[in-house]
Amino acid sequence: MNRILGLDFGSRTVGVAVSDALGLTAQGVEIIRREQENKLRRTLARIEELIVQYQAERIVLGYPKNMNNTVGERARRTLEFGEMLKRRTGLPVEMWDERLTTVAAERALIEGGVRREKRKAYVDMIAAVYILQGYLDSRARETNE
Repeated sequence: MNRILGLDFGSRTVGVAVSDALGLTAQGVEIIRREQENKLRRTLARIEELIVQYQAERIVLGYPKNMNNTVGERARRTLEFGEMLKRRTGLPVEMWDERLTTVAAERALIEGGVRREKRKAYVDMIAAVYILQGYLDSRARETNE
């Protein structure tokens, strides 16, 4: 099985995680940063490099719905980014409900004793790990049922 790339798309960053070759666990890879929210060319180019590097066959993109299940501005931008990824990479892009992943990532970093200044640097990557791990766990459950 080839790997899966997990992405947490933010206004200025994209947290990146990748699955192991068996599709069981997610590991954080990096955080792609950009100066301006709508400057995505370099971000997309870096994602393409990571797809090649990890031989990813699919992308799981965190879908930031509102807590009441409605779709807000951030979710609309994420859908547009997902369409860009599909066109640019030719890979399937699956949207994955990411509600509370950033909260969970922040909590994990706090519990790990990571200082506040450092937490901000890692939270997007850890959120990408949670997004991808949730997707992998869901697929494993479906396989076992």
